[in-house]
Amino acid sequence: MTSRPAHLLVPGRRARPADSSAASASPNGPPRSRPGPATGHELGSRVLDLVLGVTALVICAPLMAVIALLVAGTSRGGPLFCQVRLGRHAKPFVMYKFRTMYAGCDDLPHREYVRRVLLGSAPPVGAAGLYKIVDDPRVTRVGRLLRCTSLDELPQLVNVLRGDMSLVGPRPVLPWEAALFRPEHRDRFLVRPGITGLWQVSGRSRLSMTQALDLDVEYVRTRCLWRDLTILLRTMPVVVTCRGVR
Repeated sequence: MTSRPAHLLVPGRRARPADSSAASASPNGPPRSRPGPATGHELGSRVLDLVLGVTALVICAPLMAVIALLVAGTSRGGPLFCQVRLGRHAKPFVMYKFRTMYAGCDDLPHREYVRRVLLGSAPPVGAAGLYKIVDDPRVTRVGRLLRCTSLDELPQLVNVLRGDMSLVGPRPVLPWEAALFRPEHRDRFLVRPGITGLWQVSGRSRLSMTQALDLDVEYVRTRCLWRDLTILLRTMPVVVTCRGVR
């Protein structure tokens, strides 16, 4: 990942190619294959992304404005959290979220957890599921609410319209995370990452990191437009009821 702090990245600025060095440096990193011709699913998915993405952004714009004011007004720092993630074919892009942590927090606990889980070690005490730390002091009060309801991910609708992400797909991962993936998880980079996906409607934080990666690969290998629609429909009750959140 680039050495520039994630919260200082400028929204709208494309990530530099050097940001992908952490992923490409590992023999177990993502594949470097070039995009092939668009399939029927890819075309249909892109149309769905544009239609639903624009509609959702228009409807949610007032709510997003209120959230931005709450985030900026209750803790130091801007309302957006911008971070380099890996997209389709491991291409880096800047992902947007509402900030849920206090500005300037160290990401070392996250790195240590992911490293230990993906390398087969026991997770640290206080962790739960895909990556949750019980009563994490780095998370603001507003941030806890946003995470529970997944409202912190609304700015990713902009990523969808830009073509960096899709509404449905694997979780967008960090470059240093991808460098730790097993070879069998490389297929997850054959499609755009999504705001929601198969793992989100199959347990969310109750799943382990490896289980979530396995579900990402399963989605890629069995994807179709009907399944995308099914996942979108299943996402709504999961978000509303905060199912699987710890």
